[in-house]
Amino acid sequence: MIERFDFSDLRELFAKANEEKSGDQLAGIAARSERERVAAKRKLADMTLGEIVRRPLIDASEDDVTRLILDTFDQEAFHPLASMTVGEFREFLLDDGTTDIQIQQLQSAIIPEIAAATAKLMSNKDLVLGAARIRNVTRCRNTMGERGTLGIRVQPNHPADDIGGIVLAAFEGLLYGCGDAVIGVNPATDSVATVSTILLALNRLVEAYGVPTQTCCLAHITTQLAALERGAPVDLLFQSVAGSELANRSFGITLSMLREGGQQVLEHHHQRDVCWAGDQVMYFETGQGSALSTEAHHGVDQLTLEARAYGVARAFQPFLVNSVVGFIGPEYLADERQIIRAGLEDHFMGKLLGLPMGCDVCYTNHAAADQNSTDNLLLLLTAAGCNYFMGVPCSDDVMLNYQSTSYHDALAARRLFQLRPSPEFLAWLQSMGIYRGTEPTPLDAPARLQLMRGLESSLDRTV
Repeated sequence: MIERFDFSDLRELFAKANEEKSGDQLAGIAARSERERVAAKRKLADMTLGEIVRRPLIDASEDDVTRLILDTFDQEAFHPLASMTVGEFREFLLDDGTTDIQIQQLQSAIIPEIAAATAKLMSNKDLVLGAARIRNVTRCRNTMGERGTLGIRVQPNHPADDIGGIVLAAFEGLLYGCGDAVIGVNPATDSVATVSTILLALNRLVEAYGVPTQTCCLAHITTQLAALERGAPVDLLFQSVAGSELANRSFGITLSMLREGGQQVLEHHHQRDVCWAGDQVMYFETGQGSALSTEAHHGVDQLTLEARAYGVARAFQPFLVNSVVGFIGPEYLADERQIIRAGLEDHFMGKLLGLPMGCDVCYTNHAAADQNSTDNLLLLLTAAGCNYFMGVPCSDDVMLNYQSTSYHDALAARRLFQLRPSPEFLAWLQSMGIYRGTEPTPLDAPARLQLMRGLESSLDRTV
């Protein structure tokens, strides 16, 4: 008996073609069987890219993210791609003859829904291979994303926002050669006073050692800008973003707020006595399931909504983008298999759209995952050319109460794949005696004394 499947619209087709995700099941839009999933994938593979552009999944009249996507992609560059099917586009990206330069020339012509459709047709290996050839380089205080490098964000969170504890944890990360992506703190209290104090303390640490890296306090954008007005130094302006207007409203943000905030920070940079390597000042975080968790998904699957969040990020030319892949919880990514799949999807889609993708390889304590799960995804994403990972003391975030990757995990990934920190940061590590060549080295007595004096000076001005 022949089994036939019909899909009422493009949203249903996209959702049914997605790999199994607990979030799509929670929303009631997932494929009901593997047969239905395969049928959806086959139909999606035969759809042209032009048809996807002509049929927005969320109508532009009711969603500013859709309007942003359609207004900002390069229509002239897209024209030669319009008649290509999703399946043919997948083959083009994976073809040995396709170069990274060819892909980079097309990035601005690809809308997020095309990136999502392509990811749905790929195996995990395909996602690694497709992303590995793409490098998206960005610059703020230093340079991130060059081939042969792997950056690490030092994440020295503290449950009471104790400044001494934050500075000591950040200092430890620097000794491991971590922190070139950013020294970024998630504050326990989202207040202007707390954020200002953290930003000032991190800046004192960076100035004490002359570290060529960025600092950030990951509070709400309005809190960071208020701290900026009070005189706090802001290197990167952070905000979580999502793939629909309603979801972004639930975060308390609008596209105009992002645009105006980025401009304020850029003007602030021009007034500071800092040797900036570039003008990229935004830092965005995302995660599959965020729109569903706020009931703002419009019936669209969580993978496609994640791609649309990257469409938002791309419009603001960010220095860093980070998929916090397992943080939202098992309601959206239930276990190791789903977390690994989502991490590879997110990284591939972001890279394809031209973004400097990092990943917080993580899980919450009630998910069906463990530290081996993070090791597996960490190594797969390193092979895929991920720009950066998290460096959390002992891999256990004591403020956010979730499990991520540690400073020594970062060293292991660099060593296994023969990668190095960002060029400016590596030169600093060598000058401080923390690295010899491209490898960490034991500190001699004069180097230890110099480092401790810098730490004491930073702490003296903090307390």
